[in-house]
Amino acid sequence: MSRYKIKFMPMDVTVEADASAPEPAHDGRPGSILAIAAAHGLNIEHACGGVCACSTCHVIVREGMDSLHAAEDKEEDALDNAPGLTLDSRLACQAVADGSVDLVVEVPSWNRNEVSEEH
Repeated sequence: MSRYKIKFMPMDVTVEADASAPEPAHDGRPGSILAIAAAHGLNIEHACGGVCACSTCHVIVREGMDSLHAAEDKEEDALDNAPGLTLDSRLACQAVADGSVDLVVEVPSWNRNEVSEEH
């Protein structure tokens, strides 16, 4: 499976993505949760421009964590500064799925006011 869905919570917005044709990214890695959110009009705060230099795009992957490429040391170091860190935390700018399963991603409350859906 290369086509998959990402459900963004608590907004309850589901978007489709294709791991075989990653979403180009102005900020973050191509095909990252951040790039996919931006391509569908969802704004996730990312103060560093998606270059893994801060932790503002911290999200919690509620389902599908095993389909994400492993976090690199730089991401792990940045996550150490994230409030509300969990075992399922990732930086949206770095987390790229392989498309094997659908994802459910929670945008934490401190980013919630920064998230909007544009139509």
